[in-house]
Amino acid sequence: MNRVQTLGALLPAVPLVAGLTGLLLAPSPRGRADGGARARRTAIGLGVAGAAGTLLLAVALLVTLDDPTDHARTWIELGDLRVTLGVRLDGAAALVAVAVAAVALAVQVYSVAYLRRGPDDDVVVDHRYPPYAAQISLFTGAMLLVVVSGDLIPLLVGWEVMGVCSYLLIAHDRRLPQAPAAAMKAFLVTRVGDVGFLLGIALLGVSAGSFRIADVLRHDHATGTLTAACLLLLAGVAGKSAQFPLHTWLPDAMAGPTPISALIHAATMVAAGVYAVTRLYPLFAAAPVALAVLGVMGAVTLLLGAFAATAQDDLKRVLAWSTVSQIGYMTGALAVGSPSAALFHLLTHAAFKALLFLAAGAVIHAVGTTLMSGMGGLRRTMPVTFWCTLIGLGALAGVPPLSGFFSKEGVLAVAEDAARHGAGPAPAWVGWLVWLAGLVGVAVTAWYATRLLLRTFLGTSRAPLAHPHDPPALMRWPILLLAVPAALLGLAGFDRAFARRLLLTPAANAPTDDVALVHLGPELLLPVALLLAGAGLAGWRWRRDRAADPADTLGPLRPVFAAAFRLDDVQHALVVRPVVGLARLARSGDERVVDGAVEGSGRAATGLGGGLAALHRAALPRAAVAVLAGVLLITLAAVLVGGVA
Repeated sequence: MNRVQTLGALLPAVPLVAGLTGLLLAPSPRGRADGGARARRTAIGLGVAGAAGTLLLAVALLVTLDDPTDHARTWIELGDLRVTLGVRLDGAAALVAVAVAAVALAVQVYSVAYLRRGPDDDVVVDHRYPPYAAQISLFTGAMLLVVVSGDLIPLLVGWEVMGVCSYLLIAHDRRLPQAPAAAMKAFLVTRVGDVGFLLGIALLGVSAGSFRIADVLRHDHATGTLTAACLLLLAGVAGKSAQFPLHTWLPDAMAGPTPISALIHAATMVAAGVYAVTRLYPLFAAAPVALAVLGVMGAVTLLLGAFAATAQDDLKRVLAWSTVSQIGYMTGALAVGSPSAALFHLLTHAAFKALLFLAAGAVIHAVGTTLMSGMGGLRRTMPVTFWCTLIGLGALAGVPPLSGFFSKEGVLAVAEDAARHGAGPAPAWVGWLVWLAGLVGVAVTAWYATRLLLRTFLGTSRAPLAHPHDPPALMRWPILLLAVPAALLGLAGFDRAFARRLLLTPAANAPTDDVALVHLGPELLLPVALLLAGAGLAGWRWRRDRAADPADTLGPLRPVFAAAFRLDDVQHALVVRPVVGLARLARSGDERVVDGAVEGSGRAATGLGGGLAALHRAALPRAAVAVLAGVLLITLAAVLVGGVA
């Protein structure tokens, strides 16, 4: 194993070791603030040092990696099946690793100040901070295992560890009654998709005779097997990346601490599905049916998330639905044949969405509410947060020259090319669907981003008792540093070397991907016009009545959009209720039939034993009579038998 491969192997190992060590920190007894403070300081040191070390390793890998490399050692042989341990490194893996590590470090530092007080404590000591910091490290290590793994089985391990960590982190604040329920919902919904993901991996491994990604990509799979495997993998992608119809868990996950929302929504869990598809993209390129399904899923999710974000009053839920929508752009780019455009938007989205969530946390920390109806007028009292949020929202909406403009424009350009010229492996109608949905999404995103800015920072304050202020240094510096890539990362798309890093290694059955990430031309006029129209419409409505909510213009559609077209209710009616009813029926059968048979046989044995015991306890005269009767019967039987003989 050479130096580059060693760096790749250490990337997930460092945060995983930090997380496992942090879990060994024993919490101090309730009321022992000194022990709790020591455990907290140790947890902070482990978490921050682990994230910082991981970032250094990721940067070193990015600098030293020249050509793609693949190293594997056989771990387990199951007959003709082989499972390996190793790394598969290329430019895309190195860039995604840097993004994951940077966001994780920002979240670890930010959380030190954000979670000063524990969920159940009256003193400024969080007795539950050590497991929180450790779970963030484990989450980071699991995502990096997905990023660098050269085998599908270790990738699946990282995939599932992320699911467990997300469950624990979302439920961290147990004071909130919705937090445990949101954690359980996220866990169960993503598990539904993961069943398909596991079956898809099994199909590919059995077909190729190995779970090593290089072997799976080289193998000539049967068309039916390949299509079935890709469709099953898409079920897991829909769950992890919150795509329709398994998107319902993500908005409810806002019950978790805001730094965790930044971690999940920016560069880790929701990005894992998109990254997994890019890792196996030659297989999807050879399965047009799977790409068509992916395109429909991405277009529907893009519009669903955008329209749902327009009617939310909760600041974090607006950002959550925007994440659902932006992931739709990435899956749409994959569907039309451009994984490099999807990865470019994944990287810029990691920067500006982490920035937006941490800035939202600063606002919530200062105002004491997540509702925009209880905010307003924060521009003067929170200038640093305002300008950083402005950068993040501009990048989200695609305002030039911020990062989101170039990456989103790249997605729209490849979708237009696929629609008009039939470029890419998917049918042309998939290109039209993704392109038109993306254009509508540009206008709607600009509208709700403008509304969020106006309702939160401009106008008059709607919380007269609050005394807002910019966050302390440990919360402020991560926000300021994330504002830099949120503003400038898109310019990296002009660099050919950066673009080539995102270009996947060509394969025999993979489409030729354009190395250019930025497309400048007349086609930019339409997205920019839609951007101005969306932002201008929200601003015009606000100027007419600064006390009113621009979402009031939605009229009767507002409750429909606020409930995300009531798809959660549909899911509850079609899935949750039947499953709960079936579970109750099974429980009733178990209690009445199985338990009844077991308990009935026990009662019968007890009754029989009681009867025999009563006979043994008979009085002496009765016992003597019984013995004599028995002797008489035996004698009679002997006489009869002797006579017959």
